[in-house]
Amino acid sequence: MARSDVARVLIGLVGEGIQQSHAPLLHQREADRQGIRLIYKIIDTAEHGLAAGDLPEILRWARTLGYRGLNVTHPFKQEIVRYLDDLSAEARLLGAVNTLVFDGGRTCGYNTDASGFARSFAREFAEAPRQLVVQLGSGGAGAAVAHALLTQGVQQLTLADLDVSRATRLSETLGAQFGAERVEVCPLAELTAVLAKADGLVNATPVGMAQHPGSPVPVSALRKDMWVADIVYRPVDTALLRAARSVGAPTLHGGGMNAYQAVAAYEYFTGRPADADAMLADSADLLRAGR
Repeated sequence: MARSDVARVLIGLVGEGIQQSHAPLLHQREADRQGIRLIYKIIDTAEHGLAAGDLPEILRWARTLGYRGLNVTHPFKQEIVRYLDDLSAEARLLGAVNTLVFDGGRTCGYNTDASGFARSFAREFAEAPRQLVVQLGSGGAGAAVAHALLTQGVQQLTLADLDVSRATRLSETLGAQFGAERVEVCPLAELTAVLAKADGLVNATPVGMAQHPGSPVPVSALRKDMWVADIVYRPVDTALLRAARSVGAPTLHGGGMNAYQAVAAYEYFTGRPADADAMLADSADLLRAGR
């Protein structure tokens, strides 16, 4: 996109129960720094009585109304894929999209969650052991996080999900790229036993969000010699992270992933490089303010 084309940008976020998202302010603050008039709209399907079947109509109206693109979040990151014309290599591999851009007559999908988690992990947990890591959840965000963990050197990634078939499909997809021996699926009945040997635990489920309170594992399953990461960022201090700290385990909250994925999305929307450090600081400021 040419520099003169970004004086004004209209984008939005599609998801369920997303009124508290930081996405609008993260994008708007960066746009203000760059002198771009950016308008970011929330399209909360819960408030409008919309469902996955309405996604084609949402895309049609967004294009008609002049949107440059959309962020997509839970629970539509995988469902949206079927309605797009083009996918980035990563989005195609993961079968999940969180950023789409209207480019001429085509709709192009990208996944910035994977790079977002990878950058956050590398920044905060550069020296963390990663021989065996357990990940809870294998949906749209979970697929991205699993990919990121493997690129960050996790030797054995164990996926656990209520939907065993979904976890198995993700395991096969990632195994084809990284090696089948590096990814396996753990039945929930065996989770405690596997966690007892794990170097780290990642929560990639909605459990811990305001509308899904609680922790996905009991405090008895955590140890001080394992690290714990949560991709939930509202609230930033989830029940899982509090439980981990209570036993002395190092923790990583979801604010970093959220900020870094927004950095990449902003660049797709505007065609301009974003100030990652400034956006990370913005995210921390918003989290401190409880906004």
